[in-house]
Amino acid sequence: MIRLGYLIPFPVVALCGILLTVDLGRPERFWHMLDQSETLRPMLKTYSPMSTGAWVVLLFSGCAFLSFLAALAEGGWPHWPILRRLDSTARAGRLLTVIGALLGLYLAGYTGVLLAVTNRPIWTDTTFLGLTFLVSSASASAALLILLGFWFGASRTSVYSLERFERSVLVLEVLALAALIASLGRIATVWLNGWGLLLAAMILGGIALPLLLAWRQPAPNRQRWIGPALVLLGGLLFWVVIVFSSDRL
Repeated sequence: MIRLGYLIPFPVVALCGILLTVDLGRPERFWHMLDQSETLRPMLKTYSPMSTGAWVVLLFSGCAFLSFLAALAEGGWPHWPILRRLDSTARAGRLLTVIGALLGLYLAGYTGVLLAVTNRPIWTDTTFLGLTFLVSSASASAALLILLGFWFGASRTSVYSLERFERSVLVLEVLALAALIASLGRIATVWLNGWGLLLAAMILGGIALPLLLAWRQPAPNRQRWIGPALVLLGGLLFWVVIVFSSDRL
């Protein structure tokens, strides 16, 4: 399960970086987010979530890449002795894990903060987007690892530990969503339409039902994938509602 946790982030964050670059008005100038074109000094604006986020994406990608190589080396390829020092049990590997975890936490929540500092309706009307994105990302990540753990035959102890973590995070997600909706006040009435139905479907199908499945009598192993799959679908619905409902106002 630990190897899966090291193998997944790099390909995913690399894909995200490509999509972010393509989304720029001038993709070929993406490096201006990191470097000043005239002085070649680092471009870092600590007051700007976009600027700090670009650096976190870069630094987290570097940590994820090294962890990815170390996980591959643990499986026997590539045969580079130096990568053994980045193994999760080695001192350098533990340091890399701590740094990557801190950057990953920032990365999971900063997108919500970035939306909140715009002038778009809904996004700018609450300060809880960053928190909600962070908790939603944690639940989706745990669900993905649980599904892959079943698929690749991870130990039952690891899977059960993640399932317990998942239940706790889902409860936190309910609280974060409640705080988000309460903070919007009357603005939340804009969801009294199809977007609201999608949000309700996300809460019922992506949080309540997985919690109910987890707390009832344990299901057979062949059915335990249902809850994590619903959590992933619920996370997707949440992000769709947050991003696209603002476009329609």
